[in-house]
Amino acid sequence: MSYPSAAAALDRKHKLVVFASSLGTVFEWYDFYIYGTLAAFFGKLFFPPGNETAGFLSSLALFGVGFSVRPFGALVFGRIGDLIGRKYTFLVTIVVMGLATALVGVLPTYASIGFWAPVILVVLRLAQGLALGGEYGGAATYVAEHAPAGKRGLFTSWIQLTATLGFFLSLAVIYLTRHAMSAESFGAWGWRVPFLVSVLLLAISIYIRLKLEESPVFVEMKAQGKTSKAPLTESFARWGNAKLVLMALFGATAGQGVVWYTGQFYALYFLTTTLKLDYESTYLLIGAALLLGAPLLILFGWLSDRIGRKFIMLAGCLLAVLTYQPIFHGLTLAANPALAEAMARTPVQLHTCEFQGAVDVTLDAASDAARKIIGMKHVYSETDLARNFLNNHGIPFELVPATSGAPLTLTVGGSSVEGFSAKAYEAALAPAGYPKAADPARVDRLKVIGLLFVLMSYVAMVYGPIAAFLVELFPTNIRYTSMSLPYHIGNGWFGGFLPLIAASIVVYTGNIYAGLWYPIGIAAMSALVSLLWVPETKDHSLND
Repeated sequence: MSYPSAAAALDRKHKLVVFASSLGTVFEWYDFYIYGTLAAFFGKLFFPPGNETAGFLSSLALFGVGFSVRPFGALVFGRIGDLIGRKYTFLVTIVVMGLATALVGVLPTYASIGFWAPVILVVLRLAQGLALGGEYGGAATYVAEHAPAGKRGLFTSWIQLTATLGFFLSLAVIYLTRHAMSAESFGAWGWRVPFLVSVLLLAISIYIRLKLEESPVFVEMKAQGKTSKAPLTESFARWGNAKLVLMALFGATAGQGVVWYTGQFYALYFLTTTLKLDYESTYLLIGAALLLGAPLLILFGWLSDRIGRKFIMLAGCLLAVLTYQPIFHGLTLAANPALAEAMARTPVQLHTCEFQGAVDVTLDAASDAARKIIGMKHVYSETDLARNFLNNHGIPFELVPATSGAPLTLTVGGSSVEGFSAKAYEAALAPAGYPKAADPARVDRLKVIGLLFVLMSYVAMVYGPIAAFLVELFPTNIRYTSMSLPYHIGNGWFGGFLPLIAASIVVYTGNIYAGLWYPIGIAAMSALVSLLWVPETKDHSLND
């Protein structure tokens, strides 16, 4: 089927469409990423005190909760978007998102209302995730259905740019807020300011989106009575379309999700939590890399209109697989050379015969706060205590299996300590020279920015063309529903839980680079599936 009258109307409106859709989506991503940027604070504010590692992992788990429900938001709002239209659906999503974010800004902390604080925070995070699940598919579909033929990659890349700009905006607002007050004031109440600012952004976003008209492709299709009556059934219960959904998930969005979150969020956590770089330097370095790398999203979107979407995204995944380990090693040398020197000069090993599964360790750490809330005590083994001590002090270590019956032993260079004793560990580690924080005078800022820019270039390669690829892959009458689900599973589950999974692997193994094997494995899977089964889409018609 075709809609010639829709195509004829595009040239007069597409600039306003791209600007209005993109600006509204920037604000929505800002809302979502404030929490991610402040995750380290939330471990102390909304969870019981006593275990910093458990609090931090709990905050990352709660960050992942918002992503976990994004696919369900995609189903709910995708169905509505295919039934009643694109415009009003993503108008609703931004209202829900903005209100949930603003309410976090007035939420009492654990010290004030106890266990109700994390419970209410979970509810608000769920609302944010549901709303975001409906947002992206609507905005990408809306812009693509307005775009001129041969320019869908370029036009939808502006939607892709909004995620990075939203992240940058969240960093900027938090940086300015923290810079304007003492650390004590920010920790007490200043952290609320970025959330409350979202009320203003919400008002602007609603005003902008009310000025938009419905997608001409959808209007024409609706006038002809050819909209889907059952978008969910047509999208997922019919093998022809369900196969496309699976190809999109495992061959594109899963890899794109982990590359995106590694290049931006995990890099942020790695600098602050692992390398102990101060927040001001970290925000400025990440912000500089984002500004330098953001135009690449437009570049690769434009390039995908000429050479195709598939192989640009495939190349981004393969480059990530091949270079993540050396890039993050390089970040350590550039941002905290004293740590790199100590690791090479005096390696730390923890010899134990207690090898608990990594998944169990993750669950134990993330649920430690919940145990305290209901009055249950967690019984820690000596290995647990030793691992927590080393992690809380920022000491990388290697977990080594000991012979059966042998005592827990810490080795630091040529010295060793049997059993666990905080004082003995401190005495053994003191001569090793492991820094408590990165020395700002020794940070090679140009090298850090350069490495972060390389990570950002991979993000641009996989993320710039993805919206056009997904829109072109699915038929018009079920496009919103079909594209939203694989996108939000890939980004919300594979990508959104990346900080928690990677950090948990690091906590368990003691190896600060071990968490990278998760995104490397997922990116490798997507590259293989894409190479073998995913079709090129750049010449597909949107009127089918």
